[in-house]
Amino acid sequence: MAATARALWYVSRRTVDLRNTTLDERGPADAEIRMIYSGVSRGTERLVFNGLVAAPERDRMRCPLQEGDFPFPVKYGYCAVGEVEAGPDHLVGRTVFTLGPHQTRFLAPTDKVSVVPLPEGVPARRAILAANMETALNAVWDSGVGPGDRIVVVGGGVLGLLVTFLVSQIPGAEVTLVDLEPSRRDFAKLFGVKFQKPLDGPADCDVAFHASATSAGLACALACCGDEATVVELSWFGDQDPAVPLGAGFHSKRLKLISSQVGMVATSRRPRWSYARRLEKALGLLADDRLDQLITAEVAFADLPAALPKILEPGAQGLMTAVRYG
Repeated sequence: MAATARALWYVSRRTVDLRNTTLDERGPADAEIRMIYSGVSRGTERLVFNGLVAAPERDRMRCPLQEGDFPFPVKYGYCAVGEVEAGPDHLVGRTVFTLGPHQTRFLAPTDKVSVVPLPEGVPARRAILAANMETALNAVWDSGVGPGDRIVVVGGGVLGLLVTFLVSQIPGAEVTLVDLEPSRRDFAKLFGVKFQKPLDGPADCDVAFHASATSAGLACALACCGDEATVVELSWFGDQDPAVPLGAGFHSKRLKLISSQVGMVATSRRPRWSYARRLEKALGLLADDRLDQLITAEVAFADLPAALPKILEPGAQGLMTAVRYG
């Protein structure tokens, strides 16, 4: 008898529900995964929730196991941790991370999608951060940042904080986290870096990472740069058309503004790094108990439709939300 499951669907703007689904017959390369946790990444899923995925980007925005098409209805999610109950012998019984949806169980084709066992020291709940860590790692590679650099991170959401965590460990680096929210000072202290509000941000930086998804944040990142410095843009604006302040010192300082996006491995690593190798490294980088503090809420899967509007509302100050199954 075919296995059944329950899945979260975004059905219209700001409306979600849980739907029954029947799993296909399992093939030899398929891993049948019983979910333990998934993660709601507020930045990207807020755009999906509000139907703001721009038409030209809809193909690139597809998740590996997505069903439906943008804007609606669509089954979307990419932070999945579960136990492999059937499938390739080397995975059965293992707790794994994969780019799967919010669904009680599903099939992951291991010949097409990375299904990576959790390394020692990374609990299932924390592993929901792996996709965001992979994005942060790619951004650090894209930036070319090195020892001794003066670095600013503008935007203390999950992605900005993971970038802060990574660059704080570069020898001799002077790192400042910039955010409007005073509570982000606690995270700066947690990672041993400075904290400033936007108008007090540092100047003459070598590299600025922007992750606030606001025009004001981008202006702040540019203002923090010294001559010929680099701004790495990590924000995903969907179908918004943000202002890009290219006046003031942008030209006279010869600043460089580059995008960083996880859909491709950073150019500097691409000849040697596969997607699977990058994901394995991202999971390994989560072996730090401090990162548990980036998961600021937990909700049962059955309660997710009622909870999502509050989780994804504009101005919500939470970070990652863990969705608990079983």
